[in-house]
Amino acid sequence: MQSVRTLNLTTGEIGTFSVPEQWQQEFLGGGSLAARILFDYLTPDLDPLSPDAPLLFLNGPLSGTAGPAVGRFVVCGKSPYTGIWGESNCGGFWGPELRKAGFDGLWITGKAPEPVYIWLCDDKLEVRPADQMIGLDTYQCQAAVKEALGEEGVGASIAVIGPAGEARIPFALILTDHGRVAGRTGMGAVMGSKNIKAIAVRGHGKVPVFDLSAYTSVRSEANRRLRADPMSNVLRDLGSAGAAEYLDYLGVMPKKYYHAEVFEDATHISGANISEKLLVGVTACHACVIACGRVVRLPESVDPGQSKRKGPEYETLVGFGPNLWLNDPVFATRMGELCDRFGMDTISMAGTIGLAFQLFEMGILTTADTDGLELTWGNAEVVEALVRKTGLRQGFGAALAEGSRALGRRYGAEEEAVQVNGLETAFHDPRGASGMAIVYATSPIGASHNQSDYFFVDIGQVDPDLGLEFHGRQGGAEKAANVVIHQNWRTVFNALVLCYFSNVSAQTVTDLINSACGYLWTIQDMLLCGERGWQLKRALNNKLGLRRKNDKLPKTMRQPYPDLAHGPEMGFAPDFDAMLDMYYELRCWNHQSGFPMREHLESLSLGWLADELDKLPHELEKKALE
Repeated sequence: MQSVRTLNLTTGEIGTFSVPEQWQQEFLGGGSLAARILFDYLTPDLDPLSPDAPLLFLNGPLSGTAGPAVGRFVVCGKSPYTGIWGESNCGGFWGPELRKAGFDGLWITGKAPEPVYIWLCDDKLEVRPADQMIGLDTYQCQAAVKEALGEEGVGASIAVIGPAGEARIPFALILTDHGRVAGRTGMGAVMGSKNIKAIAVRGHGKVPVFDLSAYTSVRSEANRRLRADPMSNVLRDLGSAGAAEYLDYLGVMPKKYYHAEVFEDATHISGANISEKLLVGVTACHACVIACGRVVRLPESVDPGQSKRKGPEYETLVGFGPNLWLNDPVFATRMGELCDRFGMDTISMAGTIGLAFQLFEMGILTTADTDGLELTWGNAEVVEALVRKTGLRQGFGAALAEGSRALGRRYGAEEEAVQVNGLETAFHDPRGASGMAIVYATSPIGASHNQSDYFFVDIGQVDPDLGLEFHGRQGGAEKAANVVIHQNWRTVFNALVLCYFSNVSAQTVTDLINSACGYLWTIQDMLLCGERGWQLKRALNNKLGLRRKNDKLPKTMRQPYPDLAHGPEMGFAPDFDAMLDMYYELRCWNHQSGFPMREHLESLSLGWLADELDKLPHELEKKALE
């Protein structure tokens, strides 16, 4: 039986919520179960930064076990950035410590009258003053909490916010351990709105497993195979940017804010280049044999002390690299760390700066708007100034701090913002791997690759046991069935919570969940569980105002690259309308409203969800999220 520790910061009440057994069997855990728990509490008129707004940290049935790559947890609520479902996925050791403390989640409501940090150790939960920690960056705050806890906090994992979370910047993140972040959808701002600076967790118990002997056998074999897997070796040696050069070659890596396909110096932004010139070590999350985390040392000219620091992953490298017409991995490393210290999502930050540069080039922004700064492509000094201004909400940074959709609206150019439902797209361009067009448009949290990294399927990572087929990178509507399957499968991963880099077979994942939970599921049962979670999140977003017209692809991605005179990408843009129509057919969504259809929901044992959609008032049915 899963149990969630509850805390109301307004009243000081501490309790336990027991998750109904039926919910566990229908949704497993993680993001899917979080959506079920919070469904009744997330309403269209709920202010995500109000005391009434819930903030839910939740593990899955594999979190904290002995692998493979099962050190992750989710942070969920209503996003202050997008106004829809907020779900952020994080690695490290915080989630496993919570499970060892005897709890699958931590559900926080209310607001503390003064800044606090939370100390949860086994069955003890205390709320302690954090006045002296206000203004500290994320790494300083972790150190301050460890010092405050002293010996009782040895071995604790600490989740913190930085100045951005304190300032309620809507894309603020939560950071833990060696730079592991719950980065997307702004859960750091929700945490800050409750006056929580940090949450420290330590557990001394064992994580429950239904059949330990069977689970040990399956996970041991999975870890052995994972160690030998080519993808694991690339990730260990080169990090998540190990495929950067290949993605550049395929036209998947965007440049100049998605307006250029060719940037000859883009190869400097690669895992290979970092490994050769900067890498001094690796880090791993709990129970992970891959160790994709980078530890780097910058040149003495940049860092005279040459201290070890977190190295950047693919999104940060590209965001502060070719996206801004830059090619310096040292600079990208510094900007990634600066964003982490402020507590800001790097994809949203780099994407918003990219929009600002684009609007400046178009003449929509001038130096009168930008505090006198010339926003010229490739100007690293200006980029750093904008990051700092944003983190402090100073001058033009106050406009950037609201994100790219709001920045575009402010200057009458929202269509230039490369985002969906308020969330900036990840740096995987659908003009190079067209399946991402549907992924971005239909993701329950906005344009994220953390609900489906389908670009891997487009370049050949196809598991036939899932029913996936291989289609060309620039295919069209025929991909819709594949995307549906892949989204369902990744929803299972986000429920377990299992790292996407854990490249184990579908049957192995099924065997893991059966031995951990005592189920007798097939791969098809797993996919049905994933679909339940996907349809639940869709209905929740419908409840919050999302409709079909919100399922769109940014204008820039619907146009061919302007700088290609030859090659396979010349003149290509996804046939998005046909792809989306086919996707709707396969998802059984109403083509006018975008609602899941009753008959299909009932076939998934979600008839109650159809009843909830029927309750929506007529005026809300016609109002799409703006």
